[in-house]
Amino acid sequence: MIKILITGADGQLGNEFRQLAPENRDIEFIFTDIGELDITKEHELNLFLDENPVNYIINCAAYTAVDKAEEEPEKAFLLNARAVEILAGICAERKIRLIHFSTDYVFDGTSARPYKEEDTPHPRTIYGSSKLEGERMIHKANDYVIIRTSWLYSAFSSNFVKTILRLSKEKNQLQVVADQIGSPTWANDLARTVLILIDRYHHHWFEDRYRIYHYSNKGACTWYEFACEIIKITASGIKILPVTTKEYPSKTFRPAYSVLDTTKITNDLGIEIPGWKESLKHCMDVLTP
Repeated sequence: MIKILITGADGQLGNEFRQLAPENRDIEFIFTDIGELDITKEHELNLFLDENPVNYIINCAAYTAVDKAEEEPEKAFLLNARAVEILAGICAERKIRLIHFSTDYVFDGTSARPYKEEDTPHPRTIYGSSKLEGERMIHKANDYVIIRTSWLYSAFSSNFVKTILRLSKEKNQLQVVADQIGSPTWANDLARTVLILIDRYHHHWFEDRYRIYHYSNKGACTWYEFACEIIKITASGIKILPVTTKEYPSKTFRPAYSVLDTTKITNDLGIEIPGWKESLKHCMDVLTP
C-alpha cells in the first residue's frame, strides 16, 4: 500500500485530499497541520517519520498571504523556503518522493504567451521570491515534483470565489480588477491530478526523479470575468464593475499576465484538464447546493 503524508492538511489543497481519500482505498493518507506537525522543525519531522514511515510527502503547507508577506518576509521565507529545505533533506535521507506546490507569482507577468516550465522566473513580490527560493531548496531532495499553479480556489479556507460569494450578500455592487489575466484552478482538480501522478510513478511510467509541471484549469480570464461567472451561476443581483489595477488599491504588485502553459503535464500524464468555467460550476455546486 502507498503511504502518503499530507502537510498543511487544513488548507485548500489539504482538505481536497481529505475529500478524495475514501475514493483511494489503495492509499494510506496521514493528514497533518501545524498542530500535529511543524515542518519548520527538523527534529520534530524526523521523529514523526520514525513513527510514521511514508513513500510520499505532499507538501500543502505554505505562506500564501501575498500582501502580508511584504510586512513579514521572514515568516514567508520560513514556511515557503526553509521548511522546504528541511523536507527535501529528510526526503533525500529516507528515499521519500516529495511533491511540492509553487505559484504563478514566480513570474513577473510580462510574457505575451502562457508561461512554460523552462521560462526564467522573475518574481516581483516577497511571496513570489519565497516560493522561488523553495523551488531552489527542493533540489536537495533525490526525488521530487514541483507543481506551479495559479488562482487556486475551493470550498475550503479563504479564496476569491468564497470572497465574491460573501460580498454578493453584503453589497449591491462590487469593483473587480479587469486588466490582470490568469487561469483559475479548482483545488479538487489539482488534487486529483496529483494522485494520478503518484499512480503513474507507482506503475513506473517515469524513470527520471526530477520533474516540474504547470497546472491550472483550461482557459484564461480576468478577475472581473471570473467574478462575473461566479455571480452568473448564483443568479445574484449584485452588479460587478470592471476597474483597472491602478484604480484598485493594493499594497503589492500583481502580475498582469500569469497564464500557465499546461501542455507538459497533459501529455505526460495522458489527462484532459477541465475548463475553468466547468470546474467553477462543480465547486459552486458544493458551495451552494
